Amino acid sequence: QVQLVESGGGLVQAGGSLRLSCAASARSYNNYAVGWFRQAPGKEREFVAAFSWSGSTTYYADSVKGRFTISRDNTKATVFLQMNILKPEDTAVYYCAARTTSGGYYLPRTYGYWGQGTQVTVSS
Repeated sequence: QVQLVESGGGLVQAGGSLRLSCAASARSYNNYAVGWFRQAPGKEREFVAAFSWSGSTTYYADSVKGRFTISRDNTKATVFLQMNILKPEDTAVYYCAARTTSGGYYLPRTYGYWGQGTQVTVSS
């Protein structure tokens, strides 16, 4: 199993930036593919970004493409989400998640492990 802990959320003005971190506890960190999701009040959890199973490809939701970047530091078993040009509609609780399958990177049900979430609030 793997435990995930997010950090880096906060309050930022529109147009600003934040970097979220997701620290994984498992020694077998490289056996998981990690993605980021978010959930706004009253809405379903939605896909934001993810690595492919091999880690060589990244995927993004259309709403964040060109503004957000997913990256990782394998030496620290940590995945990052750099968020630039933030908009009020980016306000949500952001979750990192880990999966052990190659497909369905954009589906929450594909991920078996979740962090506790970190709040991101973008003011207009």
